[in-house]
Amino acid sequence: MLLSKTLRSSTLKLAFIYVIAFCAAIFGLLGYVYWSTVNYLYQISDRPISAESALLTKVYATGGREGLITLINRRLADAYFNDWWYLLVDHSLDYVAGNVKSWPPSLRATEGWSTLASVAWQSGAARPLSMRVKHQLLPDGDHLVLGRDIEYLDRFGRRVTIGLASAAIIFLILAAAAGISTSRRSVARIEAINATSREIMRSGLGERIPLRGTGDEWDGLAENLNSMLDRIEELVETNRQVSDNVAHDLRTPLTRMRGRLERACNQRLDLSHYRSLVNDTISDLDEILTTFSSLLRISQIEARDRTAAFRNTDLSEIVREVVELFEPAAEEAGVRLQLSADQTVPVVGDRDLLFDAISNLVDNAIKHGRDRGEVWIAVARCTDEPVLSICDQGPGIPIEERTHVLRRFYRLERSRNRPGNGLGLSLVAAVANLHNAHIVMADNSPGLRIELHFPIPRRAVPSTFDQQEQSWAIGINRL
Repeated sequence: MLLSKTLRSSTLKLAFIYVIAFCAAIFGLLGYVYWSTVNYLYQISDRPISAESALLTKVYATGGREGLITLINRRLADAYFNDWWYLLVDHSLDYVAGNVKSWPPSLRATEGWSTLASVAWQSGAARPLSMRVKHQLLPDGDHLVLGRDIEYLDRFGRRVTIGLASAAIIFLILAAAAGISTSRRSVARIEAINATSREIMRSGLGERIPLRGTGDEWDGLAENLNSMLDRIEELVETNRQVSDNVAHDLRTPLTRMRGRLERACNQRLDLSHYRSLVNDTISDLDEILTTFSSLLRISQIEARDRTAAFRNTDLSEIVREVVELFEPAAEEAGVRLQLSADQTVPVVGDRDLLFDAISNLVDNAIKHGRDRGEVWIAVARCTDEPVLSICDQGPGIPIEERTHVLRRFYRLERSRNRPGNGLGLSLVAAVANLHNAHIVMADNSPGLRIELHFPIPRRAVPSTFDQQEQSWAIGINRL
């Protein structure tokens, strides 16, 4: 099964294409090297033949045919010239002198260089030899052919040819094995991803792609896909919890409204009772509409629909406005607000969303802080990074609950009887994520310290305010 997929894979086809192209380049280079080497060796072997030919021609010019015959016989008697052969014939190609008795049939009658093979040069030779010969026409019409054994060049050529052929076969086998192995490994990893995908479609998001611990690109891909599956599973679980929480939180006001309407339908009430019933019903409907508006706004922020409104803004100025807005509510609750802000702390973002997020944090600090306590609000630049810090003196949030309180509708057990719908910190988390800021929660001993760390502003983002969005600025401050 895996082998058949490997043989059909595009990776294997591509590997073979590269192997063929690489082989063609390598063999072309080796062929050129072989041709150049043999050519060079031929040139080296031709030099002594050319020198000997020049000497014979000089002797012929001074001593005539007899002088040339004498020199040829002297050469044949010398053991050093055992691998040489000489042939002097007249204009009719009849033998005159030399160690070859007849004109070689394969030798052309024109002057120049030739390589003759499979000719028994010497009488009684046990095997055919390969000779490199030079033929020249003498002034009186005689033909002089001078040659030398080049069997060593033939042996070299045969060995190089065998070596190249062997190397080609071994290279092709290794390349094919490497291509199949690499393709099989890739197909195996892809098949593992496909199998996990099929299992996820069949049974749910609980499956993950196995890692081999090699740290290669396949493990990197598997880690990214597993992270994506974790995020998808988290979002699905969040949506499920939101659905459950919406159903739970809306059931009570809807049940109250139904009871009032049923009582109004079945009983005769005076005008004041009707008005009270209608007002209570409107109040419950406002609570439901506020919840849905908050959910819609958080969804819009998480979808990053508001990035077009980003511009340079002063975080200190926004915090001062928030503190000014909440001072009456703080005085009424007996809480004192303490503000510490640098003169200017620039950030890049949506001013309205930042205002709402900070308002929620300040409102939570006032509501959940200690009675007649203090709330500290500080804005500063820490290594040029804008940081907003809000501290209270309340009971704080347990460490194991700090990641959960950022979810929609999540409320601590002690806060379930207080007004609210559990969407305030969800809005803060959505705004922070939109601005690439991260939230840090820590103990204030006593109380809670929440910090928003914003990225260093790198450039201005000019933008105009969307007038339709300004209606959100103050609409939902206390979720």
